[in-house]
Amino acid sequence: MTGAPDHKSEQVLVLAPIGRDAPAAELLLRQAGISAVICSDAGDLLRKLEQGAGAALVAEEGFGREVGDRLVQWVEHQAPWSDFPFVVLTSKRTAETIDGKRLRLLSLLKNVSLLERPVYYAVTLVSAVQSALRARRRQYEVRGHLLEREQATERLESLVADRTRQLEATNERLLAEIAERERTEAALRQAQKMEAIGQLTGGIAHDFNNLLTAITGNLDLLQRRLEAGSTDVKRFAAGAMSGAIRAAGLTQRLLAFARRQPLSPAMVDVNQLVSGLEDIVRRTVGESIQVRTCLSETLWRTWCDTSQLETALINLVVNARDAMPDSGSITIETGNAELDQFYVADHDGVTPGQYVCVAVSDTGEGMPPEVIARAFDPFFTTKPIGQGTGLGLSMIYGFAKQSGGHVALYSEPGQGTTVRIYLPRHHDAAPAETIMTPEPLARDRKETVLVVEDEALVRMVTVELLGEAGYQVLEADDAPGALRILDTGTSVDLLVTDVGLPGLNGRQLAEMARQSRPALKVLFVTGYGYNAGLGSRTLELGMEVLSKPFTTEALVIRVGEMIDRASP
Repeated sequence: MTGAPDHKSEQVLVLAPIGRDAPAAELLLRQAGISAVICSDAGDLLRKLEQGAGAALVAEEGFGREVGDRLVQWVEHQAPWSDFPFVVLTSKRTAETIDGKRLRLLSLLKNVSLLERPVYYAVTLVSAVQSALRARRRQYEVRGHLLEREQATERLESLVADRTRQLEATNERLLAEIAERERTEAALRQAQKMEAIGQLTGGIAHDFNNLLTAITGNLDLLQRRLEAGSTDVKRFAAGAMSGAIRAAGLTQRLLAFARRQPLSPAMVDVNQLVSGLEDIVRRTVGESIQVRTCLSETLWRTWCDTSQLETALINLVVNARDAMPDSGSITIETGNAELDQFYVADHDGVTPGQYVCVAVSDTGEGMPPEVIARAFDPFFTTKPIGQGTGLGLSMIYGFAKQSGGHVALYSEPGQGTTVRIYLPRHHDAAPAETIMTPEPLARDRKETVLVVEDEALVRMVTVELLGEAGYQVLEADDAPGALRILDTGTSVDLLVTDVGLPGLNGRQLAEMARQSRPALKVLFVTGYGYNAGLGSRTLELGMEVLSKPFTTEALVIRVGEMIDRASP
């Protein structure tokens, strides 16, 4: 449906039961090119109104009491977009002696134009009817816009539903692949399995984050554009957004043992962190298990992701609790450690130097050598089915390695277990902590942003979000397309590029673009961690990284901050 009026909807209904007013009016209207239909009585008028009409020309005496009530009821039950126009022929005499009931009827008809008889100029009558028809056509246009909006809402709901089903299917495939890896891991060596599964889950997380970015972006736009829309639409959008956020949490856990998770490192006082976790630890292990802390008074500071370290310690405490089903004790200890050449010789992948050590020990069942050998394997667990994922220790291992540290496990059957996490010592003084107040979303920006993204859905969402913020947005689906735009000499204030582009990747694109535009600012967007695709080199001035999935506020605020910052 387009909302355009049909032939009947352009007709003028004429009701003048006394004299020759009806034929005379019908003739005048026909001569003016207006389709007019004479109604035999008020009941006939009502029937034809229900079939469709553009306006009604009614002599005042055509309104009977019974029909008047039915006519008012019809007017009150019009669609929200409709305000049907009536042109009423009255007379000077009746206008002076009009009774209250008839006056009330005219007021209830709402959209009424009065013409006093005799109408001396035919053009006056025709003009009044034409004005009523024009008003009616504008109502049809409103109806058309409303129908188009409803159809757009339905299309958006369908898109969200399709994307949600794709997300669920992807999640099912992911779980199936994880289960398959679990069944086949016994045939692989530990290092080979860690690398293979790390690459697998890193790739899955990248694609998964692309889907999440598209979904959360579309839902964000949906919520913004339907603020005055259906409540059901908002509930569905909020529910899908919640599911997408939970899926994003899954990718972070996958990236942890793949050692590709985006970290937010800061200077950490491990003693203070352990003290802050004591209450949570005691509630977690229960009253039957004693918890002790032994904290070094001269402990160095370290540089790591605080939330990841907290998660690692809680995982170790839970493992220790499960190893002591009846009772026992858990000791959390901190200290300084210096790993020398002799220690490094016996432990692959460890760099000699000074470390902050935090250890979790229990008096539980302990582990035999064959279990210790597999303890850090992804998906390996000695717990009953349904009580463990086998991801805890592998995530801790990945977090420590990604932070430049090391994990060591010591255990004997019947003698308990100790797990030590070594994190590099941090020598610099703590930077002042600044509380940032989120800036409101920009709405009147005029700068130009070039968006380069090979995933069409992600590119569409990114372009739409920046366009809503007021930016002039150019787009390309690969590096060569972006370079062609830059070669035209078009002014570009910021390059926003995905890292994992086909062919030339995002880092290579940025380096080539800066050959001709040294001051060009670049925002890298990636579903991987910081080093994946960017390499281990430190980013140059004017370059930053934003991880997927990102929210509307995160993207717009980051873009605005980078553009407002002085050029490198």
